[in-house]
Amino acid sequence: MDIRELLLELRTTPSDRAVSRATGVHRETVKRYREWATAQGLLTGPLPPLEELQTLLAQTLPGLQPPQNTSTVEPYRALVEQLRRENAEIAAIFGRLQDEGFTGSYSAVRRFVRQVDPRDPRTTVRVEVAPGEEAQVDFGYVGRLLDPETGELRKAWVFVLTLSWSRHQYVEFVFDQKVETWLRLHRNAFEFLGGVPARIVVDNLKAAIVRACFDDPQVQYAYRECAEHYGFRISPCRVRTPEHKGKVEQGVHFVKRNFVAARPQLSLPQANQEVRHWIATIAGQRVHGTTKEQPLRRFEDVERARLLPLPVVPYDLAVWKLAKLHRDCYVVFEGAYYSAPFRLVGQQLLVRGGSREVRFYTRNYQLVATHARAAQAGERKTHLAHLPPEKVPGLTRDRETLRQQAAEIGPAVSEVVNRLLDDPVLDRMHTAGQLVRLAERFGPARLEKACARSLRFADPAYRTVKGILTQGLEAEEPVALAPAPPAQIFVRPAEELVGDLAGGVSWN
Repeated sequence: MDIRELLLELRTTPSDRAVSRATGVHRETVKRYREWATAQGLLTGPLPPLEELQTLLAQTLPGLQPPQNTSTVEPYRALVEQLRRENAEIAAIFGRLQDEGFTGSYSAVRRFVRQVDPRDPRTTVRVEVAPGEEAQVDFGYVGRLLDPETGELRKAWVFVLTLSWSRHQYVEFVFDQKVETWLRLHRNAFEFLGGVPARIVVDNLKAAIVRACFDDPQVQYAYRECAEHYGFRISPCRVRTPEHKGKVEQGVHFVKRNFVAARPQLSLPQANQEVRHWIATIAGQRVHGTTKEQPLRRFEDVERARLLPLPVVPYDLAVWKLAKLHRDCYVVFEGAYYSAPFRLVGQQLLVRGGSREVRFYTRNYQLVATHARAAQAGERKTHLAHLPPEKVPGLTRDRETLRQQAAEIGPAVSEVVNRLLDDPVLDRMHTAGQLVRLAERFGPARLEKACARSLRFADPAYRTVKGILTQGLEAEEPVALAPAPPAQIFVRPAEELVGDLAGGVSWN
């Protein structure tokens, strides 16, 4: 280390002890160098060349030798160069040198590495955009706010949308980061601004981005639909690069430091009410450190007119989910049951749940069902066309419908159905329905004749009618049976009776 490097350390580090640890120079010596440099005016302004500094030191402080020019890391040069070729970081090199017996400071290693391997420092480029071109959005945790419904403190987050050109903000506090909340916050922000930025830069949040992938982001269906509705483009940040949305990152910190910190124990409605006033009177009126202008004035004078116009109808806040169509031909969504075509049983359907209706799509976005939104969990929404045809009659028939259908077929069928339905003990509605459905298989005329035959034989049962139809007996006339002769048991001839009366044969 030479005198020039030591002076640079003295300029940046006010503590003599810290300079001593960083340079390996004794603390008392550092103190003398600081006093000398202060007297010579060397701690401010440009430094003279090294040769002049050494001459000045020899003339004004002759008893003090200049710092050594050989680094304490020099004995380890070969190892440092090898590790640097392997792209080892300075901290890793420092740890390896300590394992090898090095007792110097980290600063000495840092200076030596920069000497043997002077790489370009990491740089950033500030990107500025045109008015209305871009907004950046983010969530930030703000601690706990009071929930007025329960009276308890809950974890809360702040949503901040910052216009990149004017730095004007929209701020709202919420209790969750659900997709529904994410969409509602966008709608509220656009209505607050009176327009829509052309591009929204978002972090890789689960609420907005399904997978953290910049080149091919799988944006959630709901956010994509919201973007299409308002006309903005979604621009996700690269993974682990929060500096790509540094404007809103600073905005979140500004809200937390200047609004939240000064207002502890607020309820959520109070926080959202007061933050609007704070934006208009404090955040919007401050002179921004970068633009050197007031954000609210820049917005009102220039950027408001450059925003995209709001659509006539606000976004419906639809939520998209994947759900399975179960064997009963119903999909469960938000606790309610909605029917879908039975041919899709077992498949995963895309469900779009809006505030007024629920739609179902196949994975290739083919619409297959639409229902009015259920009012509460447990409600069942059914389109009969979605169910297997053979299952529908059993769901739609009641007693009066069965009596009417039987009467339309014929009087005999009506008589049989009425007897079944009028059973005082058993509920025979299912059996009556089966009997009426025999007309679909055998025809109404044959069913009428079969029922008439069963009535003539005093056996109007479903199994009897079906047996007649199966054997084709409904067209045959019933055979007239001859009356049976009276029983002959215990019958005596008249002569025996007369004889007995005359005192003849005994009547035994």
